[in-house]
Amino acid sequence: MGKEIEVFVICANDEIERGGAKAFSLSRIDASGENRPFPIVVIRTHDNAYVGYVNACPHEGVWLNIGSGDFFTQDRAFLKCGRHGATFEIDSGLCIDGPCNGKSLQPITLAVMDGEVCLCGERLVEDDRPFGGFEDHDETMEIMIHPD
Repeated sequence: MGKEIEVFVICANDEIERGGAKAFSLSRIDASGENRPFPIVVIRTHDNAYVGYVNACPHEGVWLNIGSGDFFTQDRAFLKCGRHGATFEIDSGLCIDGPCNGKSLQPITLAVMDGEVCLCGERLVEDDRPFGGFEDHDETMEIMIHPD
């Protein structure tokens, strides 16, 4: 009997163009049971793989796409932070230039199932409120996979 994995549908896989990225503002339940903002970025690579990270620069914790709204360097070869220009490898999340050189973006586990990009292994809050709300909200959305 396999371990149950929580899965949350993020978007349709064709909602992100090849070589593109999209930000999502989610809420997750932390170890103490509190709801916390959980901003993520999902990148679709040119070879059609999906990579995801917490949308927070290791330098100051700001969204990578702060300011310009873009996640990439001008040549689109790397991810970058819009505040101080830290540059990250797309596939590994490793910072190769900038104030957090040598640190990495926090990866998230993604799976593509039935044409949808899904986040795996996080306890999320089903949340339609604007990003940043902290009031009590007890509805959770849990989707369990039971391996055959």
